[in-house]
Amino acid sequence: MNVPFLDLRATYLELKSEIDEGISRVLSSGYYIHGPEVEAFESEFARYCGVQHCIGVANGLDALILSLRALDIGAGDEVLVPSNTYIATWLAVSAVGAVPVPVEPDPATHNIDASRLAGAVTKRTKAIIPVHLYGQPADIDGVLAVARAHRLKVIEDAAQAHGALYKGVKVGAHSDAVCWSFYPGKNLGAFGDAGAVTTNRADVAERLRMLGNYGSKKKYYNDIKGVNSRLDPIQAAVLRAKLTRLDEWTERRRNIAATYLEAFAGVDVVCPGILEGTNPVWHLFVIRTKDRAGMQEQLTKKSIGTLVHYPVPPHMQPAYADLKLAPDSLPLARQLAGEVLSLPMGPHLTAAMRQAVIEAVLSAA
Repeated sequence: MNVPFLDLRATYLELKSEIDEGISRVLSSGYYIHGPEVEAFESEFARYCGVQHCIGVANGLDALILSLRALDIGAGDEVLVPSNTYIATWLAVSAVGAVPVPVEPDPATHNIDASRLAGAVTKRTKAIIPVHLYGQPADIDGVLAVARAHRLKVIEDAAQAHGALYKGVKVGAHSDAVCWSFYPGKNLGAFGDAGAVTTNRADVAERLRMLGNYGSKKKYYNDIKGVNSRLDPIQAAVLRAKLTRLDEWTERRRNIAATYLEAFAGVDVVCPGILEGTNPVWHLFVIRTKDRAGMQEQLTKKSIGTLVHYPVPPHMQPAYADLKLAPDSLPLARQLAGEVLSLPMGPHLTAAMRQAVIEAVLSAA
């Protein structure tokens, strides 16, 4: 049986009439920049997250960059970031002229270890960016406690955590700004690039809207140096249709994850740990194995799609050679990069596909 890593086409087919209707609505409206479709999505996603403001932007990286700028973080500042994350988290810090300072993860959840944060704070530290990696909420209370003690801003990277629960509350309203990606493969994915920022701070929301619209509140009048980073109305229409189904799709993911966790208990692979008081949305289901190459090869032979998130940690990428961080300076990040393997996960993974994955992993372990 062929088991794709993620079937994006199936997502479209389930909502084909709603998505087609939404796109047609935009085309017929005459609003192709901003407009009612974007405003409606911003309102609906804010309500979904339980937050006062949602500002649509062009993509998840822009969401991070503009949030840093909105909070006046720039040249000479330091920002604490996970050592184990997709490089976009670091790139956003670099884009505003600040320096990313990596902090090692909790080896169970793979998220930033809040107990290590205080030791990384210096006089130049201005913010912390925790990432809810794989859809697993990070230790938000632990992060916020350090931030309060040192008067730091907190910007959450929630690109993989749409609908995730932290102590019964959806991710999206806990900190100064929460950044979202709607890349097609995300749990809430557009049909191209798209992103957003949610916040309860009216001042941050106003500044974000200006920064993403050439620094302007009124057309042709520019108060600050901004950029062009706007959520496209067609993408907003797609996201509105998918948002209505997100919770149902999340429950499907949770059921798949529960099946995997039960099946792999006692097997020679390390399954994801779940932080107490959280309910992940399982954007990815990532196991660890000492022989990743062998495991991946065997699964490929059985037509089981897998990916590696992520094979090279940011501090070992040529892009960050200027930081002069030795490969072994962040041993946990390096270890995880050598062991992680993402198994098929998505709302359209059938029971038969799920069983094929389980049998293949058990055979290879």
